[in-house]
Amino acid sequence: MMNQLFNIFKVGASDARRISASPDDPHQHDYEELIIGLEGKLDHFIDFKSTIIEAPLVSFVAKGKVHRVIPKLKKGSCDMWVLRFRSEFIADTIFQLYAIYHDNANLELQKGTCFNRLNTVCEIIDNEMQQSTPDLSVVRHLLSALFIMIESERKKGAANEENINAIQNETFKNFLIILENNFRRPLGVDFYAEKLFMSSRNLNLICRSIMNQSVSEMIEIRKLTEAKNLLSSTNKSISEIGFELGFNEKSYFSNVFKKKSGQTPTEFREEMRKHI
Repeated sequence: MMNQLFNIFKVGASDARRISASPDDPHQHDYEELIIGLEGKLDHFIDFKSTIIEAPLVSFVAKGKVHRVIPKLKKGSCDMWVLRFRSEFIADTIFQLYAIYHDNANLELQKGTCFNRLNTVCEIIDNEMQQSTPDLSVVRHLLSALFIMIESERKKGAANEENINAIQNETFKNFLIILENNFRRPLGVDFYAEKLFMSSRNLNLICRSIMNQSVSEMIEIRKLTEAKNLLSSTNKSISEIGFELGFNEKSYFSNVFKKKSGQTPTEFREEMRKHI
């Protein structure tokens, strides 16, 4: 059982020897666990199969997964960060993590600057947690940044163009799901990019590649599609509809609507009522 929202600690060579000497049985956690391996190896039993991966590595174990982790030495060394946190600590992104790591809990990475920055972020998180009153909002943002960096490295490791296209299609599908749940809110591109653990630039590239539209254009189109639906099927005022879709001012909503559809909201409603 884990009582605190978040915890971080290191596993070194002596810990690896101790755990290897008397490993746990496969078990479940009531928390999420992220392992970032700087040195050593990981013998990981998950999804009813065992895998041995060598550092540099990343492993994410979702709450409730039956698993067993045995850290091992490689050339006499083992150095791993273990981050444990409850689902509610990053409740708004936890399901995206489940989707990404559902079929592949372990990831081997390349040594170098990109991987080293994962260690740097872990050190910053650890330093914050050592404070007498840690700021968990800072830790939450750093944890999200960590997953963004990991996802960036995962995508770079795609073996070929077919894999890249598959990842892009999956990302686009997940973007549409998140958009459907949030398009009524006044949220920008950064919000959606963060949910998908990627940069705004890369999300824009994917949307332009698949739909020839930017993320902003797709958000706007979804809002206007719903606006047209509400104008034609309800008696809500223009102001009410604009506010419901995240536009704080009636005039701004009307201007955007006319620019995109060639009619004011009132003109559109009147035309629709002639045909319905």
